[in-house]
Amino acid sequence: MKKVILYTMDYCPYCERAKQLLTKRAVAYQEIRVAEDNDAEWDALYEKSQMRTMPQIFCDDKVIGGYSDLANLDAQDQLASLK
Repeated sequence: MKKVILYTMDYCPYCERAKQLLTKRAVAYQEIRVAEDNDAEWDALYEKSQMRTMPQIFCDDKVIGGYSDLANLDAQDQLASLK
């Protein structure tokens, strides 16, 4: 089984949408919340993804992208590939 990690932050509607979509498609994931004021955590995450937006979704340490990228996978019936 692939390991899906979802980085989120408080008050993020796209983070909530990503969680809802993954749950709806029965894709297990680990959520890691990032505090808005934790610069070290943001810097480390940027090094991994080259993104500064949330959510950030990884599958087996490969960057999937954000919510739009996840929704595009779903539109192409490819979310099963994350299971």
